[in-house]
Amino acid sequence: MLENPVSRLRVAGCGLYTIAATYQTRKGVHIMKRFKNILFVYDDEKVSGVALKRAVTLARENGAALTVVEAIEEFPPETGMAIQSSRIGDFQETIERESRQGLKQLIEPIKETGIQVKGKVLWGKPFLEIIREVLRNNHDLVMISPLKKPRLNEILFGSRTMHLLRKCPCPVWVIIPSQPKRYSRILAAVDAAPLNDAKASLNFQIMELATSLAHMEKSEMHIVHCWKPFFDRPIRGGRSLLKEGDAKKLVNEARNTNKRWVSELVGKFDLKDLTHKVHILEGDAEELIPRMASKRQVELVVMGTVCRTGLPGFFIGNTAEKILHKLECSVLAIKPVGFQTPVKLDD
Repeated sequence: MLENPVSRLRVAGCGLYTIAATYQTRKGVHIMKRFKNILFVYDDEKVSGVALKRAVTLARENGAALTVVEAIEEFPPETGMAIQSSRIGDFQETIERESRQGLKQLIEPIKETGIQVKGKVLWGKPFLEIIREVLRNNHDLVMISPLKKPRLNEILFGSRTMHLLRKCPCPVWVIIPSQPKRYSRILAAVDAAPLNDAKASLNFQIMELATSLAHMEKSEMHIVHCWKPFFDRPIRGGRSLLKEGDAKKLVNEARNTNKRWVSELVGKFDLKDLTHKVHILEGDAEELIPRMASKRQVELVVMGTVCRTGLPGFFIGNTAEKILHKLECSVLAIKPVGFQTPVKLDD
């Protein structure tokens, strides 16, 4: 029997995010001025039209430079068997010329608004070339739309988008084409347990961006924190050595401590002019966050991702990945500061 289980056992949160940076907060700062060099991935008007308008608005609000790229898949090796190799170069040149002309026509009206904008055609594996473009020119945000609407039981984000969410070193904003021009409801998924400075810093980033966007778009904001005490399974399974009264004390303390953590985080931001609600949920974040987003008809989820080491080709937190697979709305995914992409410029 534990003498004082409440004081000897540590309350733990669900552990979603890590980051390596520190930030200072000041109430009253509403407008998001973080992004200065935005990279927008254009496919066609049907897929990218709504997202491009949002990118232009964001660039204007931030005084940011905007680069619009078209990422073209390289010819597969078998193409050379069907077409004379001398003609492949001609085909590529024609495609690139037409793409450049299309981008020029696309960005001319944007230039006329005073925004610093340019177009660029990328050849190769699209997600690799997009990340290399980020590395070459120090872009601080990638904006992209899914290529197609998923079928029943398919995940919303295709392989290109998931590669970017896993491996792109800067934030990635995935915008669903069918959503309205303005977000009515934004969800900030935080893990408010202050286990280290890295986690606290990423939580600040999530809240900072979500709050700024909510102010800019006059959105309703939902702040969601999911928690589970690490002793949850033994208590619920009836195998704990704790007395029932001690077990209840632990659960109550965990609940109250998580409420305090969330209150301290939220208290750093000026939300008085926002319609907002704080949700402190007990259970698995991978289930509760998508459910909350669906129930509240959320149009954008702002969340963090975690770099996982020792797992080749897997650079996103397991919980975050499961959440992304279940969401049906736009996502702004934030990387930890210090995140190292596996993609190299000289590959």
